[in-house]
Amino acid sequence: MKNNEDGKDVFYNCSCFMTDNIFLEDYKLHVRFLSERQFRSDYQTVLKRFGCLSDAQFDDVLRKITDEVERRTFLVAKSAERIAAIREGYKPLHPHVYNLQESYLAAEFKQIVNYCRSSEANTEGLLGLLQAESAPRVYRLTVFTKSFCDELMEELEHFEQSPAPKGRPNTMNHYGILLNELGFDKGFFTPLREQYLRPITSLLYTDCGGHCLDSHKAFAVKYDVHEDLDLSYHYDNAEVTLNVSLGKDFTEGNLYFGDMNQVPLSETECSEVEHRVTEGLLHRGQHMHGALPISSGQRWNLIVWMRASQERNKLCPMCKRTPTLEEGPGFADGFTGGSDGAPPPQNSSCTLT
Repeated sequence: MKNNEDGKDVFYNCSCFMTDNIFLEDYKLHVRFLSERQFRSDYQTVLKRFGCLSDAQFDDVLRKITDEVERRTFLVAKSAERIAAIREGYKPLHPHVYNLQESYLAAEFKQIVNYCRSSEANTEGLLGLLQAESAPRVYRLTVFTKSFCDELMEELEHFEQSPAPKGRPNTMNHYGILLNELGFDKGFFTPLREQYLRPITSLLYTDCGGHCLDSHKAFAVKYDVHEDLDLSYHYDNAEVTLNVSLGKDFTEGNLYFGDMNQVPLSETECSEVEHRVTEGLLHRGQHMHGALPISSGQRWNLIVWMRASQERNKLCPMCKRTPTLEEGPGFADGFTGGSDGAPPPQNSSCTLT
């Protein structure tokens, strides 16, 4: 594994970023784009079934794909610009929330973590402390106190209303905040992952890297009756995901889970799971899921995609191919290169964001 001058792991991205998992919002479809000829061959018939009937509609699809590829091309540079501008010009409303404190954590959550840290911890005992949902291997647990959720939401809204630049959380959510750009990674999400979440995931998800989670991407998303109402069926660029409902007042908008991403939708039965303020849902990143529309109000969710380079170095979870990598900033996309310590071959960038 390659390390930087400080002795820390160097993380990489996979080359599929420029070509794969481009989301066509109008048709609720993820596509791969290598060339117009390939795209027409692979998707023109499919798109017609979804209502893309005219040449003008198809040209509009091509234009949106071109715009998305351009966004991805300059993603790293634009993110660096936003981080610099935020550090220079944004004044936090609640500076203390940027550093994790035990007082922010629910008593129930700390009890679960303490059990997982103990010498007698085992999966059966942990399952006795968790609330299992109807969807397989989806677990509910209260993570934060209500007062912390309120303060964090106030901070996020304060930032949202500021003139500071903002990036999209991912290709499917238009409204939300990239929390690494705001400065939460080092003091909040790294210790949350390493000290509190990994003891739990080590018992629940050993088969998909839960014992060796070594990076993450954390972001907040907002659902509002005047903005994003729902989230289409998808899987995450993660080995394990934590999804916490922070608030506010909203109705409906439950999550729904199907099967793993290898199972066709036609063979899948979905289970609906209620989202409650202060509570988190833990699930495998490759577990297909979506969010139903809210019918009133507004909801903020905190999402932590946790990644295990030991798993994704073998197979990129987004393109399902052996990853071709390039060094990236920060945690990049969670890959750490070859097991022999040599840096991977240099190629184009691949973070699914």
